[in-house]
Amino acid sequence: MDCGKTDQGKTVQERMAEEAMVKEKVDEEGNRWKKVYFGGGEHFNRWLEQCKELGEVMLEEVNPKGYKCFEEGGEKLYRIWMKMGVTKEDDLF
Repeated sequence: MDCGKTDQGKTVQERMAEEAMVKEKVDEEGNRWKKVYFGGGEHFNRWLEQCKELGEVMLEEVNPKGYKCFEEGGEKLYRIWMKMGVTKEDDLF
């Protein structure tokens, strides 16, 4: 399996660098979420169980297009988001 260039002409390393820029999001209700995981397979399942123990979790399935290894293997990609609560740092701003 060739896992170098994707069909969009970017390397997997370039795509992963773009994904690394995705760190936080705000939902429709104004709740802040922090991305804690990106991936799939059994590793994803272990992360999901541990995150559920720590707090509120939201899953986002990511289109694997452009991640040739995932496309060819038929594996799904996910982001795990953890809800960010109000912290002492939030009170400073």
